[in-house]
Amino acid sequence: MASVSKTDDLNAKNIQNKNLGNSTPRTELYKQLKQRENHWWQARHHLIRLQERQMFWFGDNSFMMWLLWQLVSYVVVATVLMLLSRLFSISLPLWQYVALFVLQTLIFIIMLAFKGRLANNLQRRINEQEVLREEALNEMIILADDSLYLDVHAKAPISLQALYEHYDAKFHLSSLQCLLKKEVDAGRLLLGQQQVEANILPPDLADDELNAHASEMIYRSIL
Repeated sequence: MASVSKTDDLNAKNIQNKNLGNSTPRTELYKQLKQRENHWWQARHHLIRLQERQMFWFGDNSFMMWLLWQLVSYVVVATVLMLLSRLFSISLPLWQYVALFVLQTLIFIIMLAFKGRLANNLQRRINEQEVLREEALNEMIILADDSLYLDVHAKAPISLQALYEHYDAKFHLSSLQCLLKKEVDAGRLLLGQQQVEANILPPDLADDELNAHASEMIYRSIL
């Protein structure tokens, strides 16, 4: 799978080399940072959808869900056949109805037999999406080193809400929080007691959760 970070032919290594010596204008760095944020946002959305699909179809109670959806499919097929029969006055012999439901059952048994392979294929896609998300985040961090982090340290102490407004709401709160968390983990920023674990939430929900606490999340520089 092609990386989303390569859609404009600029990967993490190229970004790092290009930005050495701060030769790139700050506005261009922010433009690239916004592009990488979009890549990270999309990759995170996709990853969460795949993980939800994995939990639904291959989780602990997945066998019961497979049986339930097979039952639903019987009902749907029976309803469609009944409607077609009424609309077009089609009357099929009983053996054809039986053959159809037997075929449907065989397809279900075959899919159930390949359940392990389907689960492995989905896990492979999840792993690939994890890599894409990490690539986009790493590229965001590299770009932030010469742009966003400089602003944060220069204006600290600063709240997440104030930083969000400083950039005219061009970046998502969850993106800013994720980048600043890297600086906190590296020991270059200090965050007060108001910590929100938004990274485990879908991006939209993470923004909503952070919105309630952004003004209380104060970052202090120790540089």
